[in-house]
Formats: sequence, structure tokens, C-alpha cells
Amino acid sequence: MQFGTGVLLRGLPDYFIDKANKKGIFNGRIVLVKSTASGDTDSFQQQDNLYTQLVRGIAAGKQSDETIVNASISRVLTTAGDWKEILDCAASPGIQIIVSNTTEIGIALVVEDIALQPPSSFPAKLLACLQARYEKLGGTADSGMVIIPTELIPGNGDKLKNIVIELAWLNNLEPGFIQWIGDANDFCNSLVDRIVPGKLPADKIKVEEERLGYKDDLMIMSEVYRLWAIETRSDKTKELLSFAVADDAVIISNDIGSYRELKLRLLNGPHTFTSGLAFLLGFNTVKEAMADKKFYSFIRSLMMEEIVPALSATIPAVEARAYAQSVLDRFSNPFIDHQWINICLQYSSKMQLRNMPLIQQYAEDKSAVPERMALGFAAYLLFMKSERTGENQYRGNLHGMLYDIKDDKAGILHEAWMQGDITRVVHTVLANKSLWRTDLSLIPGFADSVIKFLQIISGEEYLTVLNKFEPANTHS
Repeated sequence: MQFGTGVLLRGLPDYFIDKANKKGIFNGRIVLVKSTASGDTDSFQQQDNLYTQLVRGIAAGKQSDETIVNASISRVLTTAGDWKEILDCAASPGIQIIVSNTTEIGIALVVEDIALQPPSSFPAKLLACLQARYEKLGGTADSGMVIIPTELIPGNGDKLKNIVIELAWLNNLEPGFIQWIGDANDFCNSLVDRIVPGKLPADKIKVEEERLGYKDDLMIMSEVYRLWAIETRSDKTKELLSFAVADDAVIISNDIGSYRELKLRLLNGPHTFTSGLAFLLGFNTVKEAMADKKFYSFIRSLMMEEIVPALSATIPAVEARAYAQSVLDRFSNPFIDHQWINICLQYSSKMQLRNMPLIQQYAEDKSAVPERMALGFAAYLLFMKSERTGENQYRGNLHGMLYDIKDDKAGILHEAWMQGDITRVVHTVLANKSLWRTDLSLIPGFADSVIKFLQIISGEEYLTVLNKFEPANTHS
């Protein structure tokens, strides 16, 4: 059972399941659970849950181009209309694995009654599913499930488990059931790593449909690189996840910490540091920005000169630099149209999770300000400058470019910008512990650098901001 119908899950876990099925290894299919109100499931139904995945990029120095028709999905259910059927599925002995991707804000404690039809939060939905299973199959060790969240937060499985158990106590559920949750179910920390942009542009879909000879409203494209690292010490779990045998990019290990740290800091981190900046400079996609020499030089030096040194205590520099170079190649993939505006989704939580430790560690280790990180943070602040268009709805305007801001913290940034003065805005936001879980204004010199860059990119000379880093700091 999979909570989430998005392109990342369809482009990575579902890719591995389909591959294993076609090799006769796994022989299992996926029940997709759609929780969001947007969109519908008609396309899945009309296409018998089949979809095309285009895998394109550079592998071992050579261009790779593969077209796959993925048949891993058996059906799609919605929490709004099929909640009873979802609970029945969860209670079925044939369902043994639950995978989720509910964005980084989805794994959070929301105190609510899990008897709601359905509950609102993902942990509450999961708890209701586990309760249905417990009631039907009994509290045996064999009736437990393997639960693999793929949300990009540290210790995602551990955190989800703790929230589910706490929510069970808050709902006054029986102690025997709560004990079963912890003992019989394996909540696995995991990491997913593959660039899978959103829906292909209409013109590209048309070209591909003409080439293939059929229409596909669910078509996706992904890069060649792929990784799914799953952390477990359970032999039973390792046996159950038999699809891993089909592809050596599925890693099942007792400890996945190093995989997570590299991906979080050197792939997701640069994306978050540069997404607002790239959008400001007029680049629509990642590949467009990487084709620009100044931007490529900026992001490369951000990674090599600021992020890699900030990781030195946990990741050897040689390993970190090699991974960073592979990421630069992946960002430059000519086949992937990864929209910067999509990378800005939940910008604040991504900045906090992925990049705050890097800013703090660099400043502590070097006794200096990471200037490129400061510019990235300034661009984030300018991107988040907004006008309120409705309840919890905000719209930004970057030098005439209008866009909707999809960020749970948008209201906090909106209120900060109401102060008007850039210096006050920067100090107010940096000192906000509800955003960063720390007071960033205490980092010596960081606020001054952010103010300096924010003044530049707020004015008419914003297109010249990358010149501040040329040419002296472009060495590798």
C-alpha cells in the first residue's frame, strides 16, 4: 500500500517494484492511496493504472534512453471516497508493506480522533490502518507490517513510529495494540534519490505520444541515476523486500546515515540554496541555469567551497567532492526539465532541514560567513515576499514575475515583510526560532551578508549579483 501518487514514488519505488515483477522476483502490486484534494484518479482508471516512464540521462559517460511501461499499480483509492476500502486493504494479509511520501511536513503529530472518516494527517491515517489490521488479524508478530516512509527528514521511520505510538496513547487505545505497533511492525528509515520532475510540458508530451503511438496522461520522465536506501536489522524485513534483488540501486543496510547525509546536503541542499536565486535570474529549469557559465560556477563553488568543508566532520572530503561532481552532472542532464518553481514548494521547511546545519557548521569551523549560502538565503527571503490573496494564500512578485507561494510558513514571512525595512526583515526572520529552531542572527556577520545581498537583488542591479563571485572564486 502506497500513500502518495506523486511522480517521485512512481519514478523510484514503483520503478523498482515493476522491474522486480518483470523479472519474476517480487510478484506483488501496489494499492495507491490518494490523500490530497487536488486532481483526480480518472487518468489511472482510464489507463488501467499503466503509465509510461522515460529514463534519460548520462550513464557511464554515454547517453541513455529507455522507455518503460510501468504495470506495478493494481488500483487507486482515495481517502475522501474509499476510506472503508482502504482500511479493508490494510487489514488484508496480502498487504505487508506500506510506503509513503507525504512531503517533509507530512510526518507531524496532529492531535485528532483516528475514528474520523478519514483522519486528516498521514500518521493518523496510518494508525487507523494498523488498528484495522490488529483487530482483524490479531496481535501476532507475523501480522505486523514493514512501513517505509520516504519523506526527506532525518530518521523518518523512527519519527513516524514515535508519532504513531504517541497518537495511539492520545486516542486511549488499548495497551496491547500499542505494544504490537512497536514490536511487530518494522518502521524503516529510508532515503530516496532520483530526480523526477513534475508533469512533462504539453509540447514534450505531444512529441513523445507521437513517437510512441499512444496517449498517456500519466507519463513521467526521470534521470538514469537512482537510489533507494532502506535501513533495517530485521531478517524478516529483508526477506520481504525481495524486490531489492532486481536492482543494485536498492540498498538494504543496518545504517544508511552516510547515504542520507550526502543526498540531503549535496543534492537537496544546493537545490534549496539556489532555487529562489535561479528563479529571480529568469531561469525556468535547472538545466537552463546549469547551461549558464556564471550560474554553473556559482553552484559549483557553493558545493565545493562551502558545503563540502561544512561536512568535513562526518563525510571525507574526497567522497563528498566526488558525489558533488556527480550531482553537477545530474543537474546538467539535458533531458530533464526540472522547474525551479516546483523546487520552491515548502521552501521554508526545506531551508531549515537541509541547510541550517550547513550554515551553522561552516561559520563555526571557518569563523567566517559562507557568502554563497548568504546569497541563497537572501534570495529565499525575497522569493517569500508576498501579498495575501486569501486565507492562507499568498502571491509573490519577483521583478514583475507573479507566482503562488506554497509554503506553510508563508504567513510568518509575510508579516515580517510588512515591516518594510530590509534590515529589520532580515533580523526578524533570522531570529525566529519557530522557523529555524535556533537564532540565526547570532551567527557573526551572517545577517550583514544577507542584508547586503538582499539589497542588491531587490534593486535594479539584481542581474549582476553573480558578478560578486567572479572570477577569483571559480577554482575547484
